[in-house]
Amino acid sequence: MKVWGMKVWTTAIAVALALGGALPAPAWAETAPPAWIAPDFAVPTLIEGPGFKLVPLGPTLTEIDYRAYMASIPHLQKTFTRSTGWPHAGLTLKDAALDMETEAGRFERRESFAYAVLTPDGTRERGCVYVYPSKVAGHDAQVQLWVTAAEYEAGFDAELYAWTQQWLARDWPFANVAYPGRAIAWEQWDAAVAASKG
Repeated sequence: MKVWGMKVWTTAIAVALALGGALPAPAWAETAPPAWIAPDFAVPTLIEGPGFKLVPLGPTLTEIDYRAYMASIPHLQKTFTRSTGWPHAGLTLKDAALDMETEAGRFERRESFAYAVLTPDGTRERGCVYVYPSKVAGHDAQVQLWVTAAEYEAGFDAELYAWTQQWLARDWPFANVAYPGRAIAWEQWDAAVAASKG
């Protein structure tokens, strides 16, 4: 806060009191809303799982990520996004690069945390895990995940989901995590999101 701003506010208070009035709190005096995740929480950046590892999505993973979801378009439209908006055949590698920059920025600002699920040698992406602030009251986070069509057929979706639940419970500071489309039916979750918007 600049000194002149304080002087102006102090003068305004004096005038208001002299006139018997009141002033609302200035913008800089308002308390910021609490962070959805504690500022001192060390967000995991490399997690080893049984036959896979998680690392934050970012520009260095653009091509690996792009290959994974472009090979599974119908599967992901049905099981993950429930729409034709993503992924779709018209996406380019440039689009993918912009998306990776966006995810990396959100991770750095602690707005959300997107992870690639890679093979142990890091050469292939098996899926992704996303940790978001919850859109619905009563949950302090919501987690979504996907695996490629081939991994889904091999049973990895159920394996990754079970592992992710244990990981969140063990290593993250959340009391009540929502898993839309899994522990909570999509219809129920969509209705709760709509209700939370008033």
